[in-house]
Amino acid sequence: MKSEPTEINSPVIHRERGHGLKYVLISTARNEAAYIEQTIMSVIGQTLLPLKWIIVSDGSTDGTDDIVKKYASDKEWIELVRMPDRSERNFSGKAHAFNTGYAKLKDMDFDLIGNIDADITFEANFFEYLLAKFAENPLLGVAGTTYTEDSFKGYNYNIVNIEDVTGHCQLFRRECFEEIGGYIPIKVGGIDSVAVLTARMKGWKTRTFTERTCVHHRKVGGSQGTFYASFNAGKKDYYGGGHPVWEIFRSLYNMRYRPYVLGGLFLFTGYLSGLMGREKIAISEELVAFRRKEQIQRLKTMFRRALRLTT
Repeated sequence: MKSEPTEINSPVIHRERGHGLKYVLISTARNEAAYIEQTIMSVIGQTLLPLKWIIVSDGSTDGTDDIVKKYASDKEWIELVRMPDRSERNFSGKAHAFNTGYAKLKDMDFDLIGNIDADITFEANFFEYLLAKFAENPLLGVAGTTYTEDSFKGYNYNIVNIEDVTGHCQLFRRECFEEIGGYIPIKVGGIDSVAVLTARMKGWKTRTFTERTCVHHRKVGGSQGTFYASFNAGKKDYYGGGHPVWEIFRSLYNMRYRPYVLGGLFLFTGYLSGLMGREKIAISEELVAFRRKEQIQRLKTMFRRALRLTT
């Protein structure tokens, strides 16, 4: 029998289904009118609802605000926050918008805070499942799930680090989020991965749980050409402190997929443009050292696994 969504005024259900944990959500949205209603319906349909959901409209002009207002008028736990339009467009805007939403929540009593994109959908017990994972492990600081997108059916976690949590949906333990300083504005992007990496450096566990999946409806890099997106991804890897050796193998790996060879080549060219230009890396030296140590260790692990398979 399907469980019905539980309204937030039932502390008993929150204690039982939520394992004593309470959560809040923040979404940042810019011109998401084509998708945001699906996301709202997914959250409203959860077996355990958030105490509060702040949706921050970052200068939307396409009717996003009207859609959110329609649901917020009926659900007191949904709130729209409007950011002023910005003349400068870069990835640090997401961090500023999220921090604006967090300022609305910081005086509330909650245990977990989730960052969800305004263009994803998920099944009804999505957050109830994740709350159970946090209850099982007090050291779990950040968690999420895998995602699908159009023809993309999920990462190969024999290659991709299962401790990395994509930015489509990240659920943080509050103590972890506050210890890492929240999302740090970085113009070139990667604020989601930097947050997860910082959490691990601080001693928290991070994990993608593959038993659940969310669907991302807007294609990543959809507003950019494929080669331009690959170039930018490589440049972001440089700004994020990625190891050159890691980037070589990452680029070679990406050459196996469409657009064959060229995608990986543009990825490495983007990284090389930052390296040769001696541009400033966007994160601290301490975090760079931690990331590079992790990457080299993962390469060693993959090589050992490959040797075992060939012997």
